Amino acid sequence: MTTQQSAAKPYSVLLVEDVEATRNYIAEVINQHPLLSLQASCADLASARQRLLLDSAPDVLLTDLALPDGDGVQLIREVKQRWSDCECMVISVFGTESRVFSAIAAGATGYLLKDESNQRIAEAIISLIHGGSPMSPIIARHLLDQLHPKKIPPGIDITLTEREIGILSGLARGYTFQELAAQLNISPHTVGTHVKNIYRKLEVCSRSEAVFEAVQLGLITLA
Repeated sequence: MTTQQSAAKPYSVLLVEDVEATRNYIAEVINQHPLLSLQASCADLASARQRLLLDSAPDVLLTDLALPDGDGVQLIREVKQRWSDCECMVISVFGTESRVFSAIAAGATGYLLKDESNQRIAEAIISLIHGGSPMSPIIARHLLDQLHPKKIPPGIDITLTEREIGILSGLARGYTFQELAAQLNISPHTVGTHVKNIYRKLEVCSRSEAVFEAVQLGLITLA
């Protein structure tokens, strides 16, 4: 991808958003910008994957996270594995630390909340293409907070085994139980048992919470 591109060939954007009104609104923002072109507008993970099979690589993937048939984080990871030059940005109502970390670990380099203005969305896409990492202020604050991880309180021992750390690092990067099982040459059931032990030790109930707590405690990194 080049940073010098003529108006005759605008940057292509694949939009993935399940709410029709929001999808139409963002699509209009993209189409009205002279340097941007809407390659496709998809309502779910399945249709986005289908378009990616049929079309050439988009310059930008702009995706929500909570899709009806899956997680936008998984789509980001799939796109980055196939086209490393494609820029990925989240636009979501979810701005929690765990969601932000999961998306960035998968390959997103931009993260906007849906209350951003028309102009801000278009400017953010252009900035992303030109090497920037546009983020809503609260998202940037979450990342700055990561630079000052929590200390494990004295007297509390949170010890993860080497295998548990490896599995948790894989989960942070969006891998499924089946993919981790294949990589580690163990069964998906065994992966699930390790994950249950991780949840118990960290006192959490979900993958995203486990990743967030582990990062904050310095047990894993997202690098």
